[in-house]
Amino acid sequence: MLRKEDHFELLDIRTPAEIERGVLPNARTLPMHMVPLKLHYFSESLKQIVIYCRTGSRSAQVCRFLNQQGINNVISLRGGIVKWSSSGHKLDPVPGGPVD
Repeated sequence: MLRKEDHFELLDIRTPAEIERGVLPNARTLPMHMVPLKLHYFSESLKQIVIYCRTGSRSAQVCRFLNQQGINNVISLRGGIVKWSSSGHKLDPVPGGPVD
């Protein structure tokens, strides 16, 4: 999936304090509690949205919630940013920007 970057986007749903520790490259941010207020962002996206958190628990919850709303272009990054970084992948110090 990483080879097809233009077909998906990364969304970090962690808290601002967690985000300060680094994000996946080119990730956008949206705190988990704001997801219900931004349903249009998910439903209007033409891309697959890979949602992640620290360990994958919160992102799995968000994906289930969005699926219940009829939004199916979302997947949870299993293991979250912890698994990503422990696998040797780099983190960016600055996110790609918040969700509008």
